[in-house]
Amino acid sequence: MAFSSSSRAKLSGTSHISKDPDKISKTSRPNLIEFTPSPTIYQKGCITSDNTVASSPLKHFTHTTRHPSFFEHDIQVEHSRKLKDLKHIFSLVGGNSFEGLVMIDAVQRLGIEYLFKDEIEEILQRQYIISSTCGGHLHDLQEVALRFRLLRQEGYYVPADMFNNFMIKEGRFSQFNVSEDIGRLMEVYEASQLSIAGEEGLDEAGQFSAKMLNECMTHLDHNQALAIGNTLRHPYHKSLPRFMAKDVFFGNFQGERRWMLHVLKEIAKKDFNMVHALHHKEIVQVTKWWKDLGLAKKLPFARDQPLKWYIWSMACLTDPSLSEQRVELTKPISLIYIIDDIFDVYGTLDELILFTETITRWDLAAMGQLPEYMKICFKALDDITNEISYKVYKKHGYNPVQSLRNAWTSLCKAFLVEAKWFASGHMPESEEYLKNGIESSGVHVALVHIFFLLGHGITEETVELIDSNPAIISSTATILRLWDDLGSAKDENQDGKDGSYIHYYMKEHRYSAAEEAQKSAINKISDAWKRLNKECLCPNPFSASFTRASLNLARMVPLMYSYDDNQRLPSLEHFIKSLLSESVPTEGVY
Repeated sequence: MAFSSSSRAKLSGTSHISKDPDKISKTSRPNLIEFTPSPTIYQKGCITSDNTVASSPLKHFTHTTRHPSFFEHDIQVEHSRKLKDLKHIFSLVGGNSFEGLVMIDAVQRLGIEYLFKDEIEEILQRQYIISSTCGGHLHDLQEVALRFRLLRQEGYYVPADMFNNFMIKEGRFSQFNVSEDIGRLMEVYEASQLSIAGEEGLDEAGQFSAKMLNECMTHLDHNQALAIGNTLRHPYHKSLPRFMAKDVFFGNFQGERRWMLHVLKEIAKKDFNMVHALHHKEIVQVTKWWKDLGLAKKLPFARDQPLKWYIWSMACLTDPSLSEQRVELTKPISLIYIIDDIFDVYGTLDELILFTETITRWDLAAMGQLPEYMKICFKALDDITNEISYKVYKKHGYNPVQSLRNAWTSLCKAFLVEAKWFASGHMPESEEYLKNGIESSGVHVALVHIFFLLGHGITEETVELIDSNPAIISSTATILRLWDDLGSAKDENQDGKDGSYIHYYMKEHRYSAAEEAQKSAINKISDAWKRLNKECLCPNPFSASFTRASLNLARMVPLMYSYDDNQRLPSLEHFIKSLLSESVPTEGVY
């Protein structure tokens, strides 16, 4: 992920956890390393009095914890009752084709779909049968588009040619009236975000819908125009639902459906506040870990942004039950940032070569040749890699240490390529830069850790696949790399040494303007989304949780790299304020 420096896009700790190596024998598992106890102990659940999270350029974030009984009892009782009511509503409307689709869309947009996995799957299985048997004979464009989107979002392959019955040419719809068909246009635009390569008709339908919606906004009332603007800027498939939940426009809940919307919002408010409290608790854990680690003092040149690093984890792993995984994932993400700073703004080329060779061999005995700051970083990297490997082994029975080491090696080698380019004055072609930039983005490191922390479907085949930087990872990395390169402002004012796709494209095509280079990058981002969409369809060798994490990482990219003229990230700051600093009143309108 562009988890790091100036133009370069990247992600980026370690904790100290005592381990008993006698509990695991080398002969009991074929893929096992010997774990050595760390010299210090990380005490779980110990909350420091200083809960401030350093996250410049963001404002400091503070939080006062509440007694656990508030979270576990008072809210939970009421939440459970409302949840039961809502599950009953699902059973009532599930048999109605459009009503069931509307309910699924609503709970997803409110970020509470994880509460209704079984109900959603049951409805979508029926909807898939409807789509397969009656796809060419359905006459309501809004229903067809909504069904198409919901099914594809869950991995069902449904053909895009079901839209052909409604179009005459170039994505234009027959029997179309702008003033009466705003809902249909919005659904078609949303559906077009899930297109894959070769579905030009769906792409054209999306472009036509966007054009019509933009044109009609000036003739609508404020609420309608606001809803359309939100849809065009933040289509559901490419946005983070919890970030958009407060701005959702429920156009399908009119008349007699209003009572259902009331129950939906009530359960969403309770859930939001419960998750809100959980995220606060995790931030306290991350802050204490980072403070105890001491890298901010030992490596003063490196960034000190634990809140920002945690936000990546929070965005990727949205299920509240994945609390431990979010905290653990933040640790390697922090190191992506730290190691990037070493390569991009601090280390000499000779030092970087030595560091990369040490990482490649992964030999603590060879650490003596490194300068002190690199020894500190490598020791932290070794600790966190061993600790995560140990936890994955204990929980899932597989030791991922070699996969994690290989991912770090690939990242450092890609960093070194860029450092050598800068040192020699070499100007790579844009495609050469992009190929290496996919590796140096840090996405592979992050998603490999996510794969093993989730622990779903770990087999010899999937491990081999995840090690090879498969399309579901490389497409996400492409989105992050190019989006970051599109930004004109320098990330956090760092004096970075790397270039960008835009820069090298313009050098390669001597007579091209910046607009042409930007258009090329935008087209590549679109193509990468199509590849990612395809990889998320069944059959898929990876679990639904891992697929969702890959999607969420791509969805988070615009928030992390949309700089304003003051080199700030207003969208990210609003996101953090919305999710972490503001609870939702449990009474009144949501």
